[in-house]
Amino acid sequence: MTLATKIIFIIALIVSIIVPFGYYLLGEKSKKRYKRAIGTNAFFFFGAFAIATIMLLGGPDVQAAGSVTADSGFATGLGYLAAALVTGLSCIGGGIAVASAASAALGAISEDSSVLGKSLIFVGLAEGVCLYGLIISFMILGNL
Repeated sequence: MTLATKIIFIIALIVSIIVPFGYYLLGEKSKKRYKRAIGTNAFFFFGAFAIATIMLLGGPDVQAAGSVTADSGFATGLGYLAAALVTGLSCIGGGIAVASAASAALGAISEDSSVLGKSLIFVGLAEGVCLYGLIISFMILGNL
């Protein structure tokens, strides 16, 4: 990317962040304000996304020196993507599980304090989902 395209991309990104917040904070105070603010935010976000896509994919095509190098780089990139997805999705799932298990455990403990040990086991099992995802992502990164 040339310097001009980098500057255009940075300006589009700044405008896509500032304009929706300004519209939300300085806009009219009505019930339709939230819908309009979300619409404005979506318009500028996807506009900046379209500009970034055009700038990144619209440049001249560069051919790889060898297909083996390109394939190994592609496989490495997919490996990093897989490790990130494993970690992220397992942590999201674990967070959802801990949220429901911990709130139920607190409710049960407030009624009967003798169920503390049993409830901690269920919260610990929910946290284990995150750890399993992290272990799998380390295994994926170890094979790259």
